[in-house]
Amino acid sequence: MQDKEISLAVIQRLPRYYRYLGELLENDVVRISSKELSERMKVTASQIRQDLNNFGGFGQQGYGYNVEYLYTEIGKILGLDKCYNVIIIGAGNLGQALANYTDFERRGFIIKGIFDVNPRLEGISIRGTEIHMIDELEEFVKNNTIHIAALTIPKLKAPAIAKELAKLGIKAIWNFAPIDLNLPKDVMVENVHLAESLMRLSYNLKALEESNTEE
Repeated sequence: MQDKEISLAVIQRLPRYYRYLGELLENDVVRISSKELSERMKVTASQIRQDLNNFGGFGQQGYGYNVEYLYTEIGKILGLDKCYNVIIIGAGNLGQALANYTDFERRGFIIKGIFDVNPRLEGISIRGTEIHMIDELEEFVKNNTIHIAALTIPKLKAPAIAKELAKLGIKAIWNFAPIDLNLPKDVMVENVHLAESLMRLSYNLKALEESNTEE
């Protein structure tokens, strides 16, 4: 990868490229042009070429892209050629749904532990991963190499838990709590605010309905 800074918009598109290329591989597609890929992804061919040129291009004029090669290279750019150990904080419905999602393991994200405050959940296993009590968190993290922590807890509890995770050396937090976290700069936070996503969908639906009414 080049040393130049890559825009957030490009980074956000990379997982989509990876997903579409994976689907092409499953359908035994060997090569694809930027035009064909653009038709599938609803992104212009020019945009695809610009995005991929940030990382070296990968295509051949008159041939297009080798699907398997491009899939592998984008996987490396995304860090998917490595495995990451993950813990889930919060064993409610959302936390259990994440623990049950088998595709994470296929991508190299290994659920190592689940934590909660509800004593009725202690010792229960979800797909072989045991639920621990939150007071075991510090010892568990010290005894296991943990790369990512997913927060699926109420927003009032999230800031304190996130700060504790940062103190324990965890550098990546996947935050499902509807609150912004104030953490050291070397701790990366990926927010997944479900309600906000639904509100954006609601806005677009309202705009569509108003547009149809005007017609």
